[in-house]
Amino acid sequence: MADGGTIFLDEIGDMSLEAQAKVLTTIQTGEINPVGSEKFKKVDVRIITATNKNLIELINQNKFREDLYFRINVLPIYVPPLREHKEDIPLLVHYFIERFCKENGIKKKRIDPKVIQELINYDWPGNVRELKNIIERLIIMGGDPITLK
Repeated sequence: MADGGTIFLDEIGDMSLEAQAKVLTTIQTGEINPVGSEKFKKVDVRIITATNKNLIELINQNKFREDLYFRINVLPIYVPPLREHKEDIPLLVHYFIERFCKENGIKKKRIDPKVIQELINYDWPGNVRELKNIIERLIIMGGDPITLK
């Protein structure tokens, strides 16, 4: 279905070695074997991958194929975790407040600066997704203004 387009392989670091071998073969040959078919089909796809794992460490542990790594590591882009760019938290909070108030038909809520500071102090193991979920919860369940209480 992605022929002529782009396929996104999310969390490639969690892929089994068997699946990695299949992806590698497809990348090398440019062919797939559709389910239920005995014939291979030529495909032209751009592949984008993502992972939160250290693939070099996985290679060293024999959990990720080195040959696949070198095939997919053409243009690496490092996206730092939220805890490494906390200066963005106030902007993200205000963006999510506006978004979720609009989506839920709620008058735009205000947020106490002390709440923003608490959000900045937190380490965010779930990154921006976790922040997004907390703000959505505060919009749905919290008062106006949103306070530490």
